[in-house]
Amino acid sequence: MELNNLKPAAGAKHSSKRVGRGIGSGLGKTAGRGHKGQKSRAGGFHKVGFEGGQMPLQRRLPKRGFVSLTAHRNAEVRLSELNKLPIGEVNLLVLKQAGIIPDTSLSAKVILSGVLNRKISLRGVGATKGAKTAIELLGGSVVDPVADNVAAS
Repeated sequence: MELNNLKPAAGAKHSSKRVGRGIGSGLGKTAGRGHKGQKSRAGGFHKVGFEGGQMPLQRRLPKRGFVSLTAHRNAEVRLSELNKLPIGEVNLLVLKQAGIIPDTSLSAKVILSGVLNRKISLRGVGATKGAKTAIELLGGSVVDPVADNVAAS
């Protein structure tokens, strides 16, 4: 097999429709655009969701719920991932440098998943109740990021 012999599979490619080329082609005269109206004219288009002046569906339906703009920037960290870190003092910067959380993360929270078998100190990183007790059982500490910010101001 050589690159110059490669061809698409049979039936994978279709030749484009040649419109406006006479009555025998089946796409002559109006070229498949029908008669009159905005969509038959050159440059005629509607906005996405436009319904001819009728109130569009997305405006007829009620607004519902809330979408957080920062939800995707909050990272989750497992205890087993913390176990792999070479140092015991863990903060947001250490997690980013180790590649455990993305560089775009604004905050992180440790969850009770996996096994931790050494002392770790969390600073500026949140932890669930279960993760916090697991860390403290091994003699580690968790400094709550919210309490840390309140004390600083």
